[in-house]
Amino acid sequence: MRVLILGGDGYLGWATALRFSKQGHDVALVDNFLRRRMHLERGTDSLTPIHRLQERLEAWKEVTGKTITAFIGDLQEWEFTSRVIKEFRPEAIVHYGEIPSAPYSMIDVHHAVQVHQNNVNGTLHVLFAMRDYVPDCHLIKLGTMGEYGTPNIDIEEGWIEVEHNGRKDTVPFPKQPGSFYHLTKVHDSDNIIFACKIWGLKATDLNQGVVYGIDTPETVLDERLINRFDYDECFGTYLNRFVVQAVAGIPLTVYGKGGQTRGMLDIRDTLACVELAMMNPPKGGRMRVFNQLTETFSVMDVATLVQAQGAKLGLNVQIAHYENPRWELENHYYNPKHSKLIELGLQPHFLANTLVDSMIERVIQYQDRIIKDEIVPRIRWGSGDAETKVTIREYEPATEPIPASD
Repeated sequence: MRVLILGGDGYLGWATALRFSKQGHDVALVDNFLRRRMHLERGTDSLTPIHRLQERLEAWKEVTGKTITAFIGDLQEWEFTSRVIKEFRPEAIVHYGEIPSAPYSMIDVHHAVQVHQNNVNGTLHVLFAMRDYVPDCHLIKLGTMGEYGTPNIDIEEGWIEVEHNGRKDTVPFPKQPGSFYHLTKVHDSDNIIFACKIWGLKATDLNQGVVYGIDTPETVLDERLINRFDYDECFGTYLNRFVVQAVAGIPLTVYGKGGQTRGMLDIRDTLACVELAMMNPPKGGRMRVFNQLTETFSVMDVATLVQAQGAKLGLNVQIAHYENPRWELENHYYNPKHSKLIELGLQPHFLANTLVDSMIERVIQYQDRIIKDEIVPRIRWGSGDAETKVTIREYEPATEPIPASD
């Protein structure tokens, strides 16, 4: 199959490109190195050393004999996007090509607008290019569970049947996004639903939970193929941040009480989910939605697990509670349905095994690259200058959650 991967130099895109190439698919990737440039802007970097894309591609060919084509350019440029899709003629497009950071989108008006322009405009260009050149192509779009927020009802997989004044209809599940970044994902979903309806396109929206893990069977074939591992405030997940803090001897920064609950999954399961979606395409005319997660944890659950797993490796891990810089419920109902990918054959990995098997040991391997000053949160969801009004509690070991400030 001819597979085009948007954002192929990134965390998920790189791992996906290698997996599909190894399986014998004809793979091309698109990237404009925005993630690398945003790290330069913020003074941060991947914990793992990432080689230049050309070096990564050459190493892949050297190790496997397989070639991955690279298109370097910006999805916001219509001429570039349409040319790539017209020339490569993909049968499937895996779309990771967006700025994936809630904190980055909340820094100020300029960053919020940048995230909207990059994400929404790029996806619109992809949809129009599909319509014009590859109308039978299957778009596999990375969404996020953050589109739903934390409603006080079960979260269905994308669509929900409602009854109102004696009439019934199936409509998109109500969205309550928690940042300007998550709002761009909602806009994407609406645009894709509309494009499928009026042009008959095929699309799968993978509403993904928090992804963890560094290694996949392909990235461990050569150190030059290693995947990125972000742990900073903007681009790292809270799990990545906790693991780095555990190794660096910094108390884990739990926001508020730590009751925030999210879905999570191993990067190997993400790749399996994308493959299952690609090999089982939907019919055209309506966007299909899968909720992509395997387990749910609260922030305190994860902090406690990192503490326990770190102890097995001789790490004395402390937990501290910080005033929550985000606008979010810290205690809430959370029950997302996620059966469709399991029904297609997903066999999940589990967090407790992955932490010791690869993550903590990998972080120990590269601990000399930890930038400690970029771990503690500074970006706030409140009004005014996002980076000058932060209030951070002093590090304090805790066995019980400490209430966040009002």
